[in-house]
Amino acid sequence: MYYPAELTAPISKDLTDFGFTSLTSPDEVASTLDKKEGTILLVVNSVCGCAAANARPGAKMAVSGDKKPDHLVTVFAGVDREAVEKAREFLLPYPPSSPSIALFKDGKLVHMLERRHIEGNSAQAIAFNLQQAFETYC
Repeated sequence: MYYPAELTAPISKDLTDFGFTSLTSPDEVASTLDKKEGTILLVVNSVCGCAAANARPGAKMAVSGDKKPDHLVTVFAGVDREAVEKAREFLLPYPPSSPSIALFKDGKLVHMLERRHIEGNSAQAIAFNLQQAFETYC
C-alpha cells in the first residue's frame, strides 16, 4: 500500500525536521546501515497512531539527551517500499514491523523495539528504553 504524498509529507517532516535523515532508496539504506564504525538509530516510520503518539515522540525525546547515536535515519513504511525492504534485511531476524526503532553499532543490530514494544507504551517509556540502550552502546 502506498500513501499519498500530501498525507505522508508532514509525518516524514516530524522526524526530518528534528535531524533524522530520510533514506528513500535501497542504495541509501545499504550505504548507511552497512557502516562498520559508529552508531545509527533507524526509525521505521508509519502512518499509524502508535507511530504518531509513541514511536516518533519517543525517538525524538531519546535523542535529546547527551548520549545519542552518531547518525539518525528513517525509512517510511507504505511510502518508500524498496528502501523499507532493504532496511528490513538489516533488521533480521526480527519480522517486519511498522513502526519500529533499531540501534546499530559498528554495523551490527544491537537493540530493537518492534511495534509490540511501541504500541501501548508511552513515548516517555520508549525514550527511556532507547536512552538505556544509548548508555550501553553509544
